[in-house]
Amino acid sequence: MPYRESFYRYLMTQRDPDSTDDVAQFANNAQNDPTFPRQEQDYEKLSEYLELNAGYLPSMTIFDQAYKMYQEKMSY
Repeated sequence: MPYRESFYRYLMTQRDPDSTDDVAQFANNAQNDPTFPRQEQDYEKLSEYLELNAGYLPSMTIFDQAYKMYQEKMSY
């Protein structure tokens, strides 16, 4: 299986403290989450973590959007 970077590592490329974009705000907040599963790639595991621990994520649809972008980037 070819190397695939973690979702967190991809998400960090979306950070922008000056942006009002939902995914950028998610990335900014995830950076400050010390327990974020930084090595994880699996949608279900990430989703479960965020549902239980990410009070900074106003809607899981933002995660879904970011994960879709991650999958598109990783499918080269």
